[in-house]
Order: sequence, then C-alpha cells, then structure tokens
Amino acid sequence: MNEKEYLKIISPFRDKIFRVAKRLLISVEEAEDATQEVLLKLWKLRHKFVDYNSPEAFAMTVTKNWCLDRLKSKQAQNLKIVHNNYEDHSKSLQKSIEVNDSLRWVKIHMESLPANQKLILHVLARWG
Repeated sequence: MNEKEYLKIISPFRDKIFRVAKRLLISVEEAEDATQEVLLKLWKLRHKFVDYNSPEAFAMTVTKNWCLDRLKSKQAQNLKIVHNNYEDHSKSLQKSIEVNDSLRWVKIHMESLPANQKLILHVLARWG
C-alpha cells in the first residue's frame, strides 16, 4: 500500500480519531499528539488493513488502546486529584500551601453560589 492509498482509507475518519482521543485524554494538545502517533502507528500497520472488514474500526481500537496506555503511563501521573481527606505525613511545606490555597479557592467560589447550588454540593459531599 502506498501513501496515496493509505490517505484515501484514513482521511474519512481522521477527525473521528481526534475526537475519540480528545474524549479520552481531555486535553486538546494531548489529543493532537495522540492523533499524530496513531496515524503513524496505522501507517506502520497498513499491511493489516486488508485483514479487517473495517479499517475504521481497527483505527478506533488502535486509538483507544494508545490513549489508555498514555493515561496509564508515568507521564500522566502529574494529573492527580488532591483530596483533602488524604493524609500524607510526608507533606512538604510547598504541598501544604498548595492544598490550603486550593481549598480556600474552592470555599470562596462555593460561597458565591446561589443557595440551591450550595445545597446540592453539600448533599453530594455527604454522599461522596
């Protein structure tokens, strides 16, 4: 398969690859990177297209797997959620300041909400 044939097969669903990556990775930049990596991987696997009834389904599977691997990788470890009920006894001063700042920011914004929205957040916090 040459480049022209490859592009003819891939072009109709290239945007769908990006949308799937964006949905899984959230970040537009990450999704753009994922799209490029998946297109490169598909180019390397182009000889397998004849084995599949739907190259699009194959491409979506490759995209999903690549994104899930990316999310599991160590590079994605910087996307952690901070919980105020988590006790890490080895917290640094910097970490403590960041956590307190985040909590103060959330409290300020919660106080500015209408009463009904505050009530919903309090109910959700009790269920969580």
